[in-house]
Parts: sequence; C-alpha cells; structure tokens
Amino acid sequence: MSSVTTTPALLQSVRDAVGEVRSAAPLVQCVTNSVVVNFTANALLAIGASPAMVDIPEESGVFAPVADAVLINLGTPNAEQRAASVEAVGAARAGGTPWVLDPVAVGVLPVRTALAHRLLEERPSIVRGNPSEILALAGAGAGGRGVDSADGVDDALEGALSLARSTGAVVAVSGAVDLLTDGERVVRITNGHALLTRITGGGCALGAVIAAFAGAHADRFEASVAAVAAYTVAAELAAPGADGPGSFAVRFLDALASLDGEKVAERVVLS
Repeated sequence: MSSVTTTPALLQSVRDAVGEVRSAAPLVQCVTNSVVVNFTANALLAIGASPAMVDIPEESGVFAPVADAVLINLGTPNAEQRAASVEAVGAARAGGTPWVLDPVAVGVLPVRTALAHRLLEERPSIVRGNPSEILALAGAGAGGRGVDSADGVDDALEGALSLARSTGAVVAVSGAVDLLTDGERVVRITNGHALLTRITGGGCALGAVIAAFAGAHADRFEASVAAVAAYTVAAELAAPGADGPGSFAVRFLDALASLDGEKVAERVVLS
C-alpha cells in the first residue's frame, strides 16, 4: 500500500477530469432512492452531466450500455428497483460501462445487504459509502445506525483496502475526511463542510457525481479523486453566507455549476 501525496500529476488529473466532464456531458443512468431523485439529478446537471432516471426492469438493462456510467443506490430498494439494479449492472458489465455501487444502510437491513453482496459479484467500478457501510460490505462490521455511520473513516481503512482488492473496485469512504483507495494507492481529501450532512441527498448525490466522472475520465481512481475533490470544494464554496441547510442546498448547486478544473485544483487538500 502506498499513500498518495499532492503531486503535480495528481492535481493535473483533477483539472483534466473536471474539464472532461464539462466537455463530454456524460450520460449517467441512476437507479437511486426515491428520497433523493431530484437533488441527484440537479447535482449531475450542475456539474455538467446528463441524468437519466431509468430504474425499472426491462428498461434498465437496455439503457445501461447506452449510458456513459451507471449509479446503483440502495436507499429505497423496492422490488422493481432490486430487479432493475441486477439487470442494469449485468448489462453495464457486459457493455463495458463503468458503474458505481452506493450501499446505503447495508449491514443493518437484510434485504439490501443481500442485494449489495449479489451486486458485488458483478464487480463494480467504484463503491462509495460511509465507514460503517464499507465495513459491512467487507465483512468487517455490522453496519451503522440506518444511513448514519457508527465508525470513523480511518476505522474503515483496512476494510476498504480489502474490498478494493477483492472486487477490483475503487472504494470511496465518505466522512469528515474522505478516503479513497484502489487497494494500493490511498488518498485522503480534507475539504468539505458539515452542512452537507444536513441536506437530503448530500451523500447520495456524490455517488452520482463519481459516476459522471468515471464516465468521462478513463482512470477510475483519478476520476473518483477528482469527483470527491470537486464535490467537497463546492461545499466549502457554498457554506459562507448560507443561513442553514435550505439556503446551503441552493448555494451548493450553484457552486457545483461554477467549478472549473483550476478552481478545484487550487483549493483541494490531498494527503
């Protein structure tokens, strides 16, 4: 395992990836939870991507090879979405479409936990979750308190490394400090703001933004680092002047829309 420091090459990949998302406008298929659909779609539009909420059986598998990336979020896994998720990831893998798994509340709830482990067999490109979710997926924990983590980011380091190595996925662990690994390289990002935890979809929309970057930038690890960097920098830009979570949500979308690669690279703190 090697820690990745803030090198000119890594910062250049962040600049490049932000620009590539803007120019390519990647089409992101979202099979996501009903609570966050609108915010997720708006976050994708703000960053320069195109959202497509194609989440029913007999359509999700048809659409996945057409999309530039696919997001599977297990926040409200009703029967139709469970079937659509399996269909979409099978088609994505067969078609070479990168896909992101967001295992919301796994470990605590049995239906989504079983589904998450089934989906892992299809080898996601990227897994994004909070520390407790990542530990549960890695078989090293029992999950958190519903959607809230009961563990710290560094508590999940070994689980994230194990999960990345066993699946081939990049693993992004979200928290006050974000941690990303491909099983060898490790990056921590210390940007962000606590108000992200006070709005619906603050974490779930990040999974969609990571998918957008994976659909535009070839290196999945660099894409994930750039996506988290852009997202957390936008949160820092949005927080000053926000009166609370409501105004922050609006300002956050505006901040995402205002980003360019240079602004992200100047502000991001990597270690």
